[in-house]
Amino acid sequence: MPVVREFTLPDLGEGLTEAEVVRWLVEVGEVIAIDQPVVEVETAKAVVEVPCPYGGVVTALFGAVGEEVLVGAPLVTVAVSPGEGERPLAAVPVVERAAEVERPLVGYGVAEPDRGGRRRRVGGGGSSAAVTRVSAPVAAPVTVAPAAPVAAPSPAPSPAPAPSPVPEPVTAVVPAVAGGVPAVISPLVRRLAREQGVELAAVAGSGPDGLIMRADVERAVAAKVAVAPAAAPAGPAVAPAGAVPSGAGSVVPLRGLRKAVAEKLGRSHREIPAATCWVDADATELMALRRQLNAVPGPKVSVLALLARICAVGLERFPDLNSSVTPDGSGILRHSAVHLGFAAQGERGLVVPVVRDAQRLTTEQLGEELARLTEAARTGAIAPAELTGGTFTLNNYGVFGVDGSTPILNHPEAAMLGVGRIVAKPWVHQGELAVREVTQLSFTFDHRVCDGGTAGGFLRFVADCVEQPGVLLRRL
Repeated sequence: MPVVREFTLPDLGEGLTEAEVVRWLVEVGEVIAIDQPVVEVETAKAVVEVPCPYGGVVTALFGAVGEEVLVGAPLVTVAVSPGEGERPLAAVPVVERAAEVERPLVGYGVAEPDRGGRRRRVGGGGSSAAVTRVSAPVAAPVTVAPAAPVAAPSPAPSPAPAPSPVPEPVTAVVPAVAGGVPAVISPLVRRLAREQGVELAAVAGSGPDGLIMRADVERAVAAKVAVAPAAAPAGPAVAPAGAVPSGAGSVVPLRGLRKAVAEKLGRSHREIPAATCWVDADATELMALRRQLNAVPGPKVSVLALLARICAVGLERFPDLNSSVTPDGSGILRHSAVHLGFAAQGERGLVVPVVRDAQRLTTEQLGEELARLTEAARTGAIAPAELTGGTFTLNNYGVFGVDGSTPILNHPEAAMLGVGRIVAKPWVHQGELAVREVTQLSFTFDHRVCDGGTAGGFLRFVADCVEQPGVLLRRL
């Protein structure tokens, strides 16, 4: 007899606690193999495919497209034949966290322990009660049908209101409720109720055996909003905090990457006393050097690669700028390696890939790594680990056709170099007016880690290297 296994959203790393369902890759009733990707989710860092450690018949899917799922919340249930369809326990090490077992992605961690198809349930005749799991027979892919929902047996007759029609598809997990304890199994429902101030004990569930669904909480919230005006004393109408005025347009929720960017930049703006200085630089000689380098066979060298090499050398000379303030604000952490982040525009928006140990790479190697990460960011195939751990950021906003900017620092980094477009301008060169290729360099820094002398010294060094690339030979 097949056993139904529940696969929950694993820990995707880097402290991520939730993910948004982008696309389901399987359907209920489909036969899947072990470690087959079942869903595509969007985190605050990247879009990733999540593989399931079980093979068998999919009996239920949890979460609609566009819905956020918390780490540890159910994703799919799979009917597995005994002794088959599970990754061997010896295949990966077992990692325990407190009284529960973490279930990371393939390559990250642990196998699912045998839980015997039974699960603790709220209420019931005693301290615990069974949760009915519906198993679907394992069959060939062409003959598989979705598992039929089965109601759990009633533990004891008791007066209860008749349940309303189920607003959502019934999954393979059917809970029971007794003793007045609210039946809730979804962390999303609990969080929604907590955020909206809804008492779950007062909510009548419309799911199987009184299961409280998300729609039930939303109806309770709507009822509170409808009752509030009638109970309010007479007086001038006051719009609630956060309300959108009539005719103001639609509200786009902050989710995924946009939400992460908003939180990080907001924190940076609140915590870091940033200052910016800038200078115009004659990049004619730098562009001539690039043309010479690309005239010989081999990988092409980009302007960004040359600037990255200049930054790596400059940070060796001004190590205070390759640092960050400790979380408690009591000290300054100087980083031994330059992990160079650079702004790149991808399908999901602006991201900051990181070139590890940039100080060890040649200009040619920097160009290859920058090109690889840029392409991965553009197509959305970049790994979350490649978007974290930067110690300094290079921002080439010249690609957008602008000259200057005062960017917000990429928390917790202490500095960022911005480069504007390189454009032909009249310039005094060797005492005569000439047309030269000029760019504006801006430098934003955390005033806690250094003063204007250090920041100005670094920016002047970068400008000198742009105007006279031979200066780099002193530091190579």
